Amino acid sequence: MAQGRLITIEGIDGAGKSTLAHGLLAALRTREIDAVVMREPGGVTTAERIRSLVKDPEARIGARAEALLYAAARAQLVHERLLPSLTAGTTVVLDRFVDSSLVYQGVGRWLGIDAVRAVNAFATDGLTPDRTLLLTLSPALGRARSRGRGAVPDRLEREDDAFFERIAAAYGRLAETEPNRIRTIDADQPTEAVLVQALDELSDLF
Repeated sequence: MAQGRLITIEGIDGAGKSTLAHGLLAALRTREIDAVVMREPGGVTTAERIRSLVKDPEARIGARAEALLYAAARAQLVHERLLPSLTAGTTVVLDRFVDSSLVYQGVGRWLGIDAVRAVNAFATDGLTPDRTLLLTLSPALGRARSRGRGAVPDRLEREDDAFFERIAAAYGRLAETEPNRIRTIDADQPTEAVLVQALDELSDLF
């Protein structure tokens, strides 16, 4: 069976990950590439329930429990939908994956990247993206964009500026350690320009 490609999109809140994911989906289908978009946490019923919990502003969740909840949602998505899609030859554009946990819980929550990586290696059975597109944006602009949506901030979005500064810096360090997999794109440019650069960064995969 043909093996599909796994393309993940990472970045701080407000960077435009969902917009890029759906732009890529349309572009890939135009090129007659079988592709779907999935999101994390979520994508299947169990993971969507976990998503509601971890984003609930009223929920009291410790750092370790938070990391394990994200890993559990990820494990179910991989088992129920992600691996079957890839095995069938479908390219998956995934809005967040393991890198999000490495920076949000590993660095943002001070749990340590190695510890969070180990938990997620178990959860995903070692599944690694073929390419990761990292949308870079200043935390201040990301937060302004998030506020501009008019939605009530979720539990993570209510964290302080220092939390998001750590996240952005951690993403940058990850990109430096894995330049072949992680390609950075300036998210402070028009949506169409972001999409064009993203397609260029994926051109060798197809």
